[in-house]
Amino acid sequence: QVQLVESGGGLVQPGGSLRLSCVASGSTFSTYTQGWYRQAPGKQRELVARISSGGTTNYIDSVKGRFTISRDNAKNTVYLQMNSLNPEDTAVYYCNLRYLTRIGVQNSWGQGTQVTVSS
Repeated sequence: QVQLVESGGGLVQPGGSLRLSCVASGSTFSTYTQGWYRQAPGKQRELVARISSGGTTNYIDSVKGRFTISRDNAKNTVYLQMNSLNPEDTAVYYCNLRYLTRIGVQNSWGQGTQVTVSS
């Protein structure tokens, strides 16, 4: 069982920056993938960035060079540093943990944090 709690969202002007944090409940896994998803009004949830247990990262093209996903294992926390934000980045952002247990693949989701980019 894993619980995820997100924080760091808010209102920011275009060109500004935010850092999102997602703290896990403390469970340790050897094989997992952590990701940040977002869902804008009227749109489907999309994967923004992910990082594997081995440190491999992936980003959607629209955020490459602007967003950085990172992890602090000691704090059980994954981050999403968002720079050069634009109104198209406005969405509810969710952190996700996908991990392998004896019973199979599991998914945990945070409750989401609102990011609004507006003047």
